Amino acid sequence: MNTFGQIFRLTTFGESHGSAIGGIIDGTPAGVSIDFDAIRTQMRRRRPGQSQIVTQRNEPDEVQFLSGIFEGTTTGTPIGFTIANSDNRSADYEAMRHTFRPSHADYTYTAKYGLRDHRGGGRSSARETAARVAAGAIASQVLAQAGIHVYAYTSQVGHIALPAGYSHYDPALIDSNPVRCPDPDTALRMQALIERVKSAGDTIGGIITGVIKGCPPGLGDPVFGKLQSRLAAAMMSINAAKGFDYGLGFTDACHLGSEVTDSFTTAPDGTVRTMTNHSGGIQGGISNGEDIYFRVAFKPVATLLRDVNTIDDLGQPVTIHARGRHDPCVLPRAVPIVEAMAAMTILDCWLINKTTRI
Repeated sequence: MNTFGQIFRLTTFGESHGSAIGGIIDGTPAGVSIDFDAIRTQMRRRRPGQSQIVTQRNEPDEVQFLSGIFEGTTTGTPIGFTIANSDNRSADYEAMRHTFRPSHADYTYTAKYGLRDHRGGGRSSARETAARVAAGAIASQVLAQAGIHVYAYTSQVGHIALPAGYSHYDPALIDSNPVRCPDPDTALRMQALIERVKSAGDTIGGIITGVIKGCPPGLGDPVFGKLQSRLAAAMMSINAAKGFDYGLGFTDACHLGSEVTDSFTTAPDGTVRTMTNHSGGIQGGISNGEDIYFRVAFKPVATLLRDVNTIDDLGQPVTIHARGRHDPCVLPRAVPIVEAMAAMTILDCWLINKTTRI
């Protein structure tokens, strides 16, 4: 399960403390001009060391493309790429070689494979998501040619949440602060909370909101390929993701049907629209042409810079105090990952749709 997608497919490889991570992208249409600066921008948004509220691991995250792009244009053949690991301090994890860190994949990987890479979690590390961001940046450029645009932002950290829905905020403000929240005042409160938590050796979770604009009606497949199920699978594959909803989501359960029904109307240009968008742009598992909006809940980072009780691989109780460089909150760096997974999902569905109709 190292491959994502059906037509637009990404296979990733590598571990947190190996020499490199990377991927192979298959299914990219030929003839797409690639903006390498745009890819670098997305990689910088995910990279460690970008502010004081993220891990201080110093990785440049430069993508080296090996194939599939000629003179700046996609050829339609597999796009291979690598991203070097240049600042991996494996010695920080040596004391935990035989320890099962709480809420990590140490025990479950050992239970499945009979061994594990203890250096930063190996394959289970969020370091792998850098490859997704690189592929997502390419998917976004293909989608842009079809008028489809994806963005995401931090909408809640701990108990501090934006009071309004996505349409109330300007996406241009998302990167105006290190939290990646489009409301500057709320962002300052979120940042202060993250800094307080970090100083206590603790971590905190929150919610990222994703938005897809310009998605045409008709994407998604019945019965087991519903668009929301594809998006949910994509988001729940991200490290630390704990929940997904779209449209009104769980709030829908608290309303009457008469309060949340999206009535249809005909727009001046003759297109079918809905008068409201409680459904979040998806009905019957298929896009209806309205904005798609969703939320992803992320847990607090499992690594605490304080004493934690656990056991070793012999079952003996031990106390660990983690070393290394870790995020006190994953949300700022997870925003481009959410965007990448959404872009790849929508592009895959868009390409599938092109094969279902003459």
